[in-house]
Amino acid sequence: MPELPEVETTRRGIAPHIEGRAIRGVTVREPRLRWPVPVAALDALTGTTVTAVERRAKYLLLRTARGTLMLHLGMSGSLRVVPPDTPAAIHDHVDILFDGDACLRLRDPRRFGSVLWFDADAPDPALLAGLGPEPLDTAFDGDYLYERSRGRRRSVKDFIMDGRIVVGVGNIYAAEALFDAGIHPARAAGRVGRARYRALAQAIKRVLAEAIEKGGTTLRDFTSASGAPGYFRISLAVYGRAGAPCRRCGTTLRTRRLGQRATVYCPRCQT
Repeated sequence: MPELPEVETTRRGIAPHIEGRAIRGVTVREPRLRWPVPVAALDALTGTTVTAVERRAKYLLLRTARGTLMLHLGMSGSLRVVPPDTPAAIHDHVDILFDGDACLRLRDPRRFGSVLWFDADAPDPALLAGLGPEPLDTAFDGDYLYERSRGRRRSVKDFIMDGRIVVGVGNIYAAEALFDAGIHPARAAGRVGRARYRALAQAIKRVLAEAIEKGGTTLRDFTSASGAPGYFRISLAVYGRAGAPCRRCGTTLRTRRLGQRATVYCPRCQT
């Protein structure tokens, strides 16, 4: 599943091509995504201009004066800006056509993504309610994590992957940040001290910022908006490296399941 760096990379890739441009139509070839695409409601997009392309957690928000188009890439989705006469492939489900001969195309082989519309005078979508802070915002820091973690017995890895605590810290980057901070992923969240949470918050910011800078992690179903793959995978310290030597101390990396996910860690560097 594309994680926050991949989604942010997509946002940065498409924004220069569609911000400030008027929409002249929407084509829906397959409305059966995670939730039905509101085909009739999307008529409101015609003639309006995209004023901003934003990201909240893993959602992309196309802002217009009439409302917001909210996109989620699901497990295998991707967005491309292509010429409008580009033939659609079998998994190209939605096209948004812009003045200036640009087409924003959603491809989603597994159809777990979503395309939703919210009128300008509607309340904030329920999907965005209750989300924690963005990990790269100043509101997110180690003191915040420490205060939210008191009394919690769940693992610290599950804790930082909870979108109600902080958004966008998926499996890959949680594992990498915990290694960077030297914290065992199975340690109870309530048993991590303030100083270590400060180190963890900085590690989360560092690995996410580096991933965004390098274009997102190369996953099986993801390439960046330009069509070029991400290159962060070459820098991964623990994720996907079970049984390999730790890059820091040489100890064999171990794996265990936490929250239904495989977690790789160094038994020597992480305590």
